[in-house]
Amino acid sequence: MKLIYVVIDGMGDLPIEELGGKTPLEFAETPNMDFLASKGRLGLMYTVVRGVAPESDVAVISILGYDPYKYHVGRGPLEAYGAGLDMRDGYLALRCNFATLGKDGRIIDRRAGRNLTTWEASELAEAVNRLVKLESHPAEFEFKNTLGHRGVLVIRSKVKSLSGKISNTDPAYERVAGLGVAKTDIQMILEECKPIEDAEAARVSAMLVNEFIVKSREILEQHGVNIKREAEGKLKANVILTRDAGDKLPSFFNINERYGVRFACLADMPVERGIARLAGMHLAEVPPPSRDLKRDCIIRAERLLSLLDSFDCFYIHIKGPDEPGHDGDFMLKTRTIETIDEQFFGKILPKISLDETVICVTADHSTPCKLKSHSDDPVPLLISGGGVISDGIERFSEKECLRGSIGILKKGTLLMPLLMKTIKP
Repeated sequence: MKLIYVVIDGMGDLPIEELGGKTPLEFAETPNMDFLASKGRLGLMYTVVRGVAPESDVAVISILGYDPYKYHVGRGPLEAYGAGLDMRDGYLALRCNFATLGKDGRIIDRRAGRNLTTWEASELAEAVNRLVKLESHPAEFEFKNTLGHRGVLVIRSKVKSLSGKISNTDPAYERVAGLGVAKTDIQMILEECKPIEDAEAARVSAMLVNEFIVKSREILEQHGVNIKREAEGKLKANVILTRDAGDKLPSFFNINERYGVRFACLADMPVERGIARLAGMHLAEVPPPSRDLKRDCIIRAERLLSLLDSFDCFYIHIKGPDEPGHDGDFMLKTRTIETIDEQFFGKILPKISLDETVICVTADHSTPCKLKSHSDDPVPLLISGGGVISDGIERFSEKECLRGSIGILKKGTLLMPLLMKTIKP
């Protein structure tokens, strides 16, 4: 029995008045996911635990079966590893965003208008790497843009280990019990990086991050890319926000050895790819996401089908609905879900046997349009195919999942053992 485990980033939502009290998933036309729902079991899942609005890395670690309170070491090292940077114990790694900073430290946009091209970001990153020198402590760094406004920073001390026990400069996220979580009350002011433990390594690390931000901002402000963006009426990418620091990679158990299967991963973003590599999965190469979701879904569907005979289990992470959720664009989120249904599920379902394949569809977290951020709301979950007995529910939505026989999984770590039991009864 094979497993196709599809995580649709940020798919969960809350009822929206303009959609007649429906969520984007409930409002969307999703005949393929509805077909799977009609043949399977439904439920809801807190991807970490109730009360935690997780970042994607924390949630993915959890729903792949790793207790994030035990295994999580900060998103930064996972991003660095997934982006191909050298990451070793004692190095300091941070997830970054290019953002737009106005007067008095006020952040105008955390993502520089979300229209920064990867080429523009690469030009800015090259200048930062070439021109910024860290002088407050003997150290060097590497900054890498990944996709659009996103990036990752690794700082290496020449004399001692650094510490991930430092605070974020990105005001949208905070660290709670070591996990990165979305804030509910956001003051859009650039924050100073501070040590969060009384240790010299943490103080040095915070000092280096602050120095990097100040010096890189001077370079970015006057860069030709930003001068051109301003002339075109676009927001400047004139500051780098940092969050989720870490100073080592996690030691995950090997997922293949634990469950006696062969796992392959098709994931879009560095953090998910980093997690999958550390878990022991085979990384299937796919092009980075483009602005053409239809094309991206078709490529991923074809890649999955080409690998079906080579592996037992497939973890597929599709970015899709998360961005319009952050932007509060419920109609775009609806259309995004419809595109994934048609162009991914619509392409694979005619080519596989549900008698021999279990398909799980869920999300890593909810990104409600009215909040424009992650929330702790449970996400929809369906498990279909194989010997799964149908709940007799015809639609896949948050409301319908509440009626399903799976019930409400109180933590995400419960899902992977359930899936393994389903394919290996």
